[in-house]
Amino acid sequence: MWDESLKAVGPEPSKISIEEYKSRQERLFSQLRPDDLLIITAPQESTRSNDVHYHYRTSSDMLYLCGWEDPEAVFTAFNKDGKWFTTLFVQPKDILQEIWEGRRPGTQGALENWPIDNAISHEDLNDSLSEMLVKCSRIIVKLGVDANVDALVDMEIKSTSRERQKFGLGPVSIIDPSRMINELRLRKSESEIEMMRHSAKIAAQAHIQAMAHTKPGVGEWQLEGIIEGLFKYCKTSGIAYPCIIGSGENATILHYTVNNDTCDDGEVLLIDAGCEYNGYASDITRSWPVNGKFSEAQAEIYQIVLDAQLAAIDQCRIGNSYDAPHKAARKVLAEGLIRLGVINQTLDEALGSDGELNKWYMHNTGHWLGIDVHDVGVYRPDNEPRLFEEGMVITVEPGLYFGAWRPDVTCPEKYANIGIRIEDDVLITRDGPDVLSGDCPKTIANIEAIVGSA
Repeated sequence: MWDESLKAVGPEPSKISIEEYKSRQERLFSQLRPDDLLIITAPQESTRSNDVHYHYRTSSDMLYLCGWEDPEAVFTAFNKDGKWFTTLFVQPKDILQEIWEGRRPGTQGALENWPIDNAISHEDLNDSLSEMLVKCSRIIVKLGVDANVDALVDMEIKSTSRERQKFGLGPVSIIDPSRMINELRLRKSESEIEMMRHSAKIAAQAHIQAMAHTKPGVGEWQLEGIIEGLFKYCKTSGIAYPCIIGSGENATILHYTVNNDTCDDGEVLLIDAGCEYNGYASDITRSWPVNGKFSEAQAEIYQIVLDAQLAAIDQCRIGNSYDAPHKAARKVLAEGLIRLGVINQTLDEALGSDGELNKWYMHNTGHWLGIDVHDVGVYRPDNEPRLFEEGMVITVEPGLYFGAWRPDVTCPEKYANIGIRIEDDVLITRDGPDVLSGDCPKTIANIEAIVGSA
């Protein structure tokens, strides 16, 4: 089954070029002052237990600006004679460590293959970075990521040396670069779009395989294994976020990640799973009957959610506000539940802040997607809804959740423990919405043809 899925995914896209990384850097540098020092840090490795570490994942800003994935890395940039000069601090070559943990590029490898001007061993970080700090007026850094860098910055800011007083050298302020970088990351390049499309294709195939292997009695954990196994088989770095695999009442819990229950006959299964490919996330949700056939009640709720999603996707167009998909989805959901008699209010009442729709639909319809699954970018700059622009990618994920276990609502018996969410990844283009995850089936007929077919 893996080879068929891999064939459907297609060839890997080309990696981000050095030229593109340098273009990203230049766009950021254009917003800085000549006497600024930019510092991008990577998180330190985290211990899982005793001497075992969690799988390492560097900071998204490090990935965006230079693509470096290894720990103990710091990227810096300062202006010298009108030109921005970049330095990457990296792990040094160390034969003993490489025997145990794998080969390291070292400073020479970093200079040969990465978009930087200079590479220095991380062992020399304190001395080299201190020299850079004393020559700048502003430090452009996000604190709280690398404790060692934070300490160096704090020490230099608080320095009261005679040289500093005599010559006016040294930094006087700290600026977080996140807002500047986030604006750049919000609009995806052609290369980024191809990475995200490939990531979505892989995630779509994982959902298809999970559908095919679903049958009464299968474990949520077994379907999780199929999904994550396919992610790795297709050469991704793994999950973009913990898989949500909930059957029955678990499908009505928005971020259910225990995944240790069995999927029983007559239940709906909800799977929210996406992978990370070369740093770029996909995020897909599908819901289907465990026994392969939607009941009348399940089909009624499913079709309302699908109609809401299609209406929301249609709003993903240049010039529309980011919340237009949410408004469109809520309207269709409310109309559908009024038609079924679940909501006994007018449409305006149901959509109000205390309307009955909020009982069954309690989250937003989408979020930015990119290097992070909940990607960066302000939704309301200047307190006004952001308008869609070409190159933005947003998820569209309406849902309805009838948790009979909830003490705060009286759940309609006919729809008890039905949880439906349908989510796709949508690129904003000049020709209208482009569903990157379109390979993943979502009509009732297509889903029923796949479930249990393995």
